[in-house]
Amino acid sequence: ERLSGDAFVEEVGRHDVVISTYGLVHRDLEHLMRVAWHRTLLDEAQNIKNPSAKQSIAVRRLVTARRVGLTGTPIENRLGELWSIMDFLNPALLGSAGEFRRVFASPIERHRDELSAGRLRKLIRPFVLRRAKSDPEVDVDLPEKLEMNVYCNLTREQAALYEQVTAQMLGRIDQAGGIQRRGLVLTAIMRLKQICNHPAQFLGEKRAAAERSGKCDRLLEMLEEVVAEGDHAIVFTQFRQMGDLLVGLLEPHIERTVLFLHGGTPEPKRRELVDQFQAGDERHPVLVLSLK
Repeated sequence: ERLSGDAFVEEVGRHDVVISTYGLVHRDLEHLMRVAWHRTLLDEAQNIKNPSAKQSIAVRRLVTARRVGLTGTPIENRLGELWSIMDFLNPALLGSAGEFRRVFASPIERHRDELSAGRLRKLIRPFVLRRAKSDPEVDVDLPEKLEMNVYCNLTREQAALYEQVTAQMLGRIDQAGGIQRRGLVLTAIMRLKQICNHPAQFLGEKRAAAERSGKCDRLLEMLEEVVAEGDHAIVFTQFRQMGDLLVGLLEPHIERTVLFLHGGTPEPKRRELVDQFQAGDERHPVLVLSLK
């Protein structure tokens, strides 16, 4: 039931701020472009990190006098994402995408060129305000982070599978070359990770017993202590399948419902899961979360 056309323009004139999602900017661009905006502010500006995405193109076409971007992750994977955000905020400052790749991205990413990195920092510094937790004006009431590495032994089953896969993959890698060799190495690493998680993940099984995995066995012990103390824990996993296995392992052991948030979780359900966990309810002390 949102307004469009003249009705939208008239309503905008009666207000100071208009809030939109990135998706709607793309869909309602023809209406948004009828307004000369005093300022456009992008929250979570990494949403336009891909310059060829429809929402990125739409945001660039807005008629606006001033531009501001807020983001905690201006670079997530590659320098081109920084170019995309900066090109919206200050068009042409870093040249075209091709020029940026040639002058900055390639030398910095491929060759760790400190001179190019220094030039890039100098170019963007006047337009970037950074805030760190160490800044005196930032009141972040967080305890110090404590890190503890816990080493887990492989079970006999894991060790046997590990040796078997290593022997097979090394033989194939020795006979391969170029990009095929690289692909085999990455495949070997992924399979070994799966074995270390749990043999059931590597073998494609739907159920898993904790005692078959040194890592899972130790995890259950740790989470048992967490729940007994009335605390909460987030368990990260790289694999969706391993997340399913963990939920099946944990629920009967801690006798609580285990929440699982992964890439296939619909947006409304994601918010619901996070809210459930954040509420501190004793019924949901553990959240399994996929890295992606």
